[in-house]
Amino acid sequence: MFQCPICEEDTSIPVGGASVLPQNLHLGYEVEVAGYMSKMVNSSEVCCDECMDGSNSLAVVFCCSCRQFLCKHCHNPHKGSRHLSKHNMVGLDQEGARQLHSSMKPRDHYCSQPSHEENQLNFYCETCSLLVCRDCTTVTHKCHSVEKISTVAKTHQMEITGALENAKEAVTKLTGAIMGNNRMIEQVEISKQTSFLAINQAFEILQQTLEERKRTLLSELEAISLSKTTALTLQKEQFEKMVGDIGHFTDMASQILQTHTDHEIVALGGLIPTELQATLKRVQSISLTPNQHSNITVSVQTNVVMKQLSTYGAIFTHCPSLSSWMSTSVARVGTRYHVKVQSKTSKGEEYPHGGVEVRGEMRSKSHNGAVVYGEVEDHRDGTYTITLTPQTAGPHQLLITMDGQHVQNNPNDLDVRPKRDYHILCDAQQVIQCNGPSCVAIHDNGDIYVGSDDDCIYVFDQTGQLKNTIGSSGSGDGQLSYPSGISIKGDVLYVADSDNHRVQKLTSSGKFLHKFGQEGSGPGQFNWPLAVIIDSNNKLIVSDSDNRRIQIFNENGGWLLTIDGNVSGNHSFETPQDLALDPQGNIHVAAWGSNTIKVFTKEGVYVRMYGDPNGPIGIAIDDEGYSLVSDNSLSIYDPEGNKIHTVGNLNNSYGTALDPRDGSVFIANHGANTVLKYCV
Repeated sequence: MFQCPICEEDTSIPVGGASVLPQNLHLGYEVEVAGYMSKMVNSSEVCCDECMDGSNSLAVVFCCSCRQFLCKHCHNPHKGSRHLSKHNMVGLDQEGARQLHSSMKPRDHYCSQPSHEENQLNFYCETCSLLVCRDCTTVTHKCHSVEKISTVAKTHQMEITGALENAKEAVTKLTGAIMGNNRMIEQVEISKQTSFLAINQAFEILQQTLEERKRTLLSELEAISLSKTTALTLQKEQFEKMVGDIGHFTDMASQILQTHTDHEIVALGGLIPTELQATLKRVQSISLTPNQHSNITVSVQTNVVMKQLSTYGAIFTHCPSLSSWMSTSVARVGTRYHVKVQSKTSKGEEYPHGGVEVRGEMRSKSHNGAVVYGEVEDHRDGTYTITLTPQTAGPHQLLITMDGQHVQNNPNDLDVRPKRDYHILCDAQQVIQCNGPSCVAIHDNGDIYVGSDDDCIYVFDQTGQLKNTIGSSGSGDGQLSYPSGISIKGDVLYVADSDNHRVQKLTSSGKFLHKFGQEGSGPGQFNWPLAVIIDSNNKLIVSDSDNRRIQIFNENGGWLLTIDGNVSGNHSFETPQDLALDPQGNIHVAAWGSNTIKVFTKEGVYVRMYGDPNGPIGIAIDDEGYSLVSDNSLSIYDPEGNKIHTVGNLNNSYGTALDPRDGSVFIANHGANTVLKYCV
């Protein structure tokens, strides 16, 4: 191992020894200069390199051209020779040592090959990564890639210049990052102090509250104690008075018996017994038990309070995470693009407060890096919505930061596509022959899935060639009877298996996974389900046609909600066919029996109706909110429900789908046994 003199990394000597290591000619020159400089600062010991008589005369100058130390005697010929007088001479002192770098030029480099020793290495063999002479280029390196050294040097100079620019840019960014870290450190200290004050204030309030509660409890204790003592004292005084009354009459009676004559006793009559008996009756009429018990119990629930106090308060820091409301990484020029950001704690829990600095921008990778800045809405619950409206088409980068830090999995690539112009739709660009196509759906990879009257699903590639057939006629698992609706998410198919009155879940290759539903009118039952779609929360929305309703299920087929069309008013609809979701998540129902499109929220609340189709059957909605409705023609409606264009004559078109990659429109043209593709 040795330390590289350039990068200072420990490096192993390669097989073949040090001779196979790349040459550093400049380093060799620096080592040579350093050796001469070392001798110059100790000039009292440097002898002349030119003297041949062995006199060891001390050198007085150094010839930078000859690379020789010269004594005074040998220096004179240099000054007197026309050729040698042009050589650079420096004195043997500190000043001469400082001049050495500027006065002494690097040596010319000569070829080491036999008979080439006088040839300079003015060429570079890129095949061998080796400096070579002119003769070597015609012999050893004849068929190799060889360039003049000056040409190669210019290329390397440009690469070095570029690297320096990149390094300069990196240093600028790092310097900015360092400044950002310094600012963040300052902000951390500010946050710490703010939190410190908040903690102290909170516990001061708690202490004040506890002291106030203590005073209240002690006051209540004193009041209860005083009440009990007063009542007992009054009762005691009553008892004492009765004892005194009884004692008075008993003393009188005893005295009468001892001192009074018979006449005197008879004269008093029954007065004494009567009074004494009345007093005894009063004693019997009252309770002799204390009218107050002595128990005064306090319940302070110390353990409960201590347990609550042990978890009272929490220190949060937020860790940003990104979840977009958009289902794909595609945006449209001039169309608002929404991103939702959720702030989390360092423990991965949702941070429930707002106030974080959130920024979003959309940066074009072309168009000179044009930037669109987003509008941020703070929902004050830890979530933020960023709205951006791209102005140019092409690849973009989406950058989201919270308190100056990129959120997780960010930056993201974003494909901004030109705004669609449905007015250019005319004739179909592709026609696929298929018997009785009842529905169509497009996989993310471009494969075309078509439900057929043949009780199966045909899978075509992008060129229209048949790739696979899914299912066969029947009611068993994976078998089909009039598949009239297909929804694809990832590599999973959801199929409205109409004549079997159920929905089946299959893999994209046709393997059975799950099923739900049976014939009937109860919740979760079907009577000719004609369409199934899946929303961003994996809820399944099914058009239950002959029951005149829409049913919503969880991803496992558990019933959640029914939107009933069997009512009066705007909410009513008949024979719902196809379904679609707009960018806001509203459900659009192609109500064939009502000759209109009905719109409901995902909670089933009526929103509006639009369109004037003649029995709409198929519907699809693009990411801008434009609706494409098929019946005997293809009608396009803007997000407000205004018809903007109509395409051609169709023959009982039973389904409409959009290619998620480029927005192409596919129509299951049932009456003509074709699937049509329209390019936007």
